[in-house]
Amino acid sequence: MFHPLFDLTGRVALVSGVAQNMGRASAIALAEIGADLLITDINESGLMDTAEIIRKLGRRVVPAVYDVWDEEQIRAMYQQVDQDFGQIDIVVNIPGANILGHPEEITSEHLMKVLQATLVSKFISCQEAGRRMLASGKGSIINMSSIGGVRALGRGNFAYSVGQAGVIQMTRELSTEWADRGVRVNAIAPAQITNPGFDVRMDNTPGLRERFLRGIPMGRLGVPGDIKGVVMFLASDASSYVTGTVLPFDGGNLAMGANATIGRQEA
Repeated sequence: MFHPLFDLTGRVALVSGVAQNMGRASAIALAEIGADLLITDINESGLMDTAEIIRKLGRRVVPAVYDVWDEEQIRAMYQQVDQDFGQIDIVVNIPGANILGHPEEITSEHLMKVLQATLVSKFISCQEAGRRMLASGKGSIINMSSIGGVRALGRGNFAYSVGQAGVIQMTRELSTEWADRGVRVNAIAPAQITNPGFDVRMDNTPGLRERFLRGIPMGRLGVPGDIKGVVMFLASDASSYVTGTVLPFDGGNLAMGANATIGRQEA
């Protein structure tokens, strides 16, 4: 048994980017506390693996392949939610994209491609979800952003960081627009969360893993499963008075000042 504030029985969630990593962990977390789900990813094999895990939890799950960087496919995805479930209570917008490039060198096409994948696609999803949730008078939308939307990352992350800052401000604006009509909108801002591709990058870049660890007071990188409790909280009635927040998911990174030293040090 779990606390009734976290009980999502009878609610329907849509989670994108579920083939692996934080998207898969988020979808499983919601199923574990009672939600039925429509889940989506362009990676059909990973999508079906996630669906099977959810089925074994005893929840209804509809896996569907959609490209959530394409506006028409996003709108079609919500039409399928209407057809298959007739309601939507929770949306978790996970995917983003990054193309590295220094600001003095990138083209406008580079910038717009990253903004489309990182910010605009999430807005279309929020818009579709919001229209339905406003009609029913309730709902929770969770947008995945990044600590790069709060602090500059450098290292050629210009377009990505600008897009993620947009996700954060979009979340605040939507929360303000919709709060008095029962719809909550929040964002999560992760630091470095391990995944196979990221591990390869760190392994192939001398000193990169150590550099990241120096900025995390907890002394470890995050793992995808760490997201589960955060998503459970923001999706459920446990956070019924929480909207417009940007929840750092970073092992203490944003809290640590430039002059801080990790661990106990002699004065």
